[in-house]
Amino acid sequence: MGSEELADNIFRIAQTDAKLKRDNVDNEYTANSVHFEVGKEVRNSIERLGGTMPEDLPVPDKSLKELEKENKKIEL
Repeated sequence: MGSEELADNIFRIAQTDAKLKRDNVDNEYTANSVHFEVGKEVRNSIERLGGTMPEDLPVPDKSLKELEKENKKIEL
């Protein structure tokens, strides 16, 4: 994950957490709705500002699982 994607995720998480607390959300259904709505707003903001959408960001050559498997082989 690059710095742009990391920053987007941290912003989304922080805003969701703040909204859950501000609105005193106490049930799973409402929490899921809040997560969805905040995520949608963050995506809209990225798009409006001309940023790179998450699905268009570069992906690593190897998955975390592949890297862990390789690392395990090296340790043996």
